[in-house]
Amino acid sequence: MPIPALDPIDLKILRHLQVDGRMSLADLAEKVGLSPSPCLRRVRLLEKAGVITRYVAVLDQRAVGLPVSVFVSVKLEKQKEDLLDRFAKTIARWPEVLECYLMTGPRDYWLRVVVPDLAAYERFLKQKLTRLEGIASIESSFALEQVKYTNVLPVA
Repeated sequence: MPIPALDPIDLKILRHLQVDGRMSLADLAEKVGLSPSPCLRRVRLLEKAGVITRYVAVLDQRAVGLPVSVFVSVKLEKQKEDLLDRFAKTIARWPEVLECYLMTGPRDYWLRVVVPDLAAYERFLKQKLTRLEGIASIESSFALEQVKYTNVLPVA
């Protein structure tokens, strides 16, 4: 389904659901100035169109025992389509990798990896990442402090 043109009410719905995806339909409808039935209809259309892709619980990384964030840049030996696809498919299966981006510039991929400690990252590096065929170089940077984190998009 094509993504619909978002009007101001749709944008309000999206802003509120990003902050609290468990908000009751009655509360959401009140906040956006609709009655519950048309509000639900709009939410369902946004879901069906793929604007709202899923609802999740956002966990505290430290509270679940994964306090270490590592940002990893990867350069491949060649930027051939089959190598890029193979890398992406493999990375997608690894739960330690929360984000992976194909990049422009001097590096091919940028990953965010979470682990419980330095030893776990060393195992990830030695047992998974360095065993992938076609990698030319890997550079790791450890986050010292999370200054800002959000998954709320700045919809107008």
